[in-house]
Parts: sequence; structure tokens; C-alpha cells
Amino acid sequence: MTTILELPRAESELLATGCVIPAHPLALTAERKLDEQRQRALTRYYVAAGAGGIAVGVHTTQFGIRSVGLLEPVLDLARETMDDALAGRPFVRIAGACGDTAQAAAEAELAASLGYHAVLLGPAGTSGLDEQELLQRAKVVGEVLPVVGFYLQEAVGGRFLSREFWRTLADLPCVVGAKIAPFDRYRTLDAVRGISESSRGSSVALYTGNDDNIVADLLTPIELAGPSGPVTRRIVGGLLGQWAVWTDAAVRMLSDVRRAWAGDDHALRSLTTMGPRLTDANAAIFDAVNRFAGCIPGVHEVLRRQGLLAGTWCLDPDEALSPGQAQAIDHVCRAYPELTDDQFVEEHLDEWLR
Repeated sequence: MTTILELPRAESELLATGCVIPAHPLALTAERKLDEQRQRALTRYYVAAGAGGIAVGVHTTQFGIRSVGLLEPVLDLARETMDDALAGRPFVRIAGACGDTAQAAAEAELAASLGYHAVLLGPAGTSGLDEQELLQRAKVVGEVLPVVGFYLQEAVGGRFLSREFWRTLADLPCVVGAKIAPFDRYRTLDAVRGISESSRGSSVALYTGNDDNIVADLLTPIELAGPSGPVTRRIVGGLLGQWAVWTDAAVRMLSDVRRAWAGDDHALRSLTTMGPRLTDANAAIFDAVNRFAGCIPGVHEVLRRQGLLAGTWCLDPDEALSPGQAQAIDHVCRAYPELTDDQFVEEHLDEWLR
């Protein structure tokens, strides 16, 4: 008999209610070695900002950590720092896993041994697998830890996944959530529709990964046909690279989203105005004009300006800010100060870097 693994109750309720989950970056020195001091500072920042969890070993952490032997050290360092910083409060600990079934299961075993609650199944290393094989991979990994499905945009290594794939994935008892990040409205609705058509679709927490459409994803109720009649689903939170920066402001924004859900017209109007501004800011940080070539360095640049990182270095020396990207980030920081949390970081930076 297959064991059905579940999240701890407090984390399960937190994930279902909705929270801010930053995709954790990788702090490197100029020599492209792990900068443990600043890696810890980032984790402390996300905890102090009020995030409900973090995702480590995912795209924003750089999939290349596996080839340079950093997956276990990075996961373990985050685990140790969370243990110290959280003081026992609920916090969803998600580890990324990549590759074929054997590799993903091995990475899930590692994450489980370090106390992570769930696995975000990334597409890296799966180009040779069809949808049925991806579903089998999820089932095998789900025997180790609960699974969060991941729909990643093709521009940064994702692939098309059918509505039937999402319906069948949601049928798996191990699946507790889905990060929907195709950067495409049609595909986003297809994924939500597929999950909603599953008999256990209501048990799968929907999270936006569409960094280009965060506010609209969170505000918009999605009315669809379910197995027992019409259902309304909400995307309840975000698991986002964009929320790796300005996290304190993101937590406040999600609180405003909940007020808007409850009928607060002022919150709704404010968020409607904020949505395009956040998309504009994300375009600069993620380097949309260059097909996201500078996505990870852009995140690093914001954190560098705040003092959380020492530089924008990535594992790949060729992965750097695109020409004009720094100026684009200058512009959005000046134009939309309400999106930033520079003062919050300044007040606590020395503490996080201790």
C-alpha cells in the first residue's frame, strides 16, 4: 500500500490560505563560491519580512548548483538558518528537485532528510520525458515528500503541459500545490481548469509564478466547471522570483489582496493601480526585453543595492546584467518607491549579516 504523505497541519493550513513564498537566490563571492554569510542573511530577511515559506534549489537559486556540488550545502544552510530564525512559527519549506525520476527522487530524499516539507518539481533535465513519464516521476517523488507542481515558462527552460496533464497530476494524493508560471494567460487558465476538474482539485493550493501578472492573478476569481458543478477558484499566494526582492512590501500587498477579497473597495482600487506598476518593475528586473537573459542577475542587482548581496555574480560567468538593464532598474526604483522595502532592509541589515 502506498503511503500518502501530508504536510504538517500548520503548514498545510498556511499553504491553503495563501502566503508569500520567495524563490531563494544564491549568494556568491566574486570567486563564484558560496557566500555563507549573505546566504544566511537572505534567509533571515525572508523570515523577518513575514514570508510564509521559501523555495530553495529552484530556478532563482540556479539549477547549476547541482553540477558544482552546492545543492546539499545550500539546502542545509537554509534549513539551519530557518531553524534559528523562525522560533517555531509555521513556515513552508520547499526544496526544488530536477532531472529524471531517479534524480528527482534522490533530491527529494535529501530534502526530506533535512526537514523540508515539500518538493517543487522543476522541468530541468526532463526534455526526454513525455507527460506520462512526468506524472510517474511526480508519483515516485510523492512517496518521499508532498509535491508542488511547476508550470515554468518556455523562455527559461519550461515546456507546454496539457490540461489533461494538470487534471491527472491533481488526482495524485501526493500533490498539495501548483506553481503556475507559464507567463501566458491561456496556459494559466488551462492549468487551473485542469486542476479544478480533478476530484481533489480543491486540495491543491494554487500559487502564481507569473511574475508578469502577479496582482491580476491574485485578485481575479476564476469560475470554472468542476466535477460536481461550477466552482470558483482563487490563486491564493505566490511562489515567485519577483518576491525574492522587496519581500516586506510583497507581504503587505498580499494583505491588501485579502482585504480586497473581503470587499474593501479602497484596497481593490489601490491594487488595480499597483498591478501595472509591478509588472513594469518586473520587466526591468527580469530583463523581459531580452527574453529574460538577465533575470537572475536582475534579482541579484536589487539585493546588491540593498546590501544583502555583495555582487550580481552567477555560477555561469556569462550570465550577467544585459546592456541597459541597470538603468531600467534605476527607473522603476525611482518611479515606484511604494513597491520597494529599502528602509525595512536598512533597519535590519546589520542584524541579518551578523
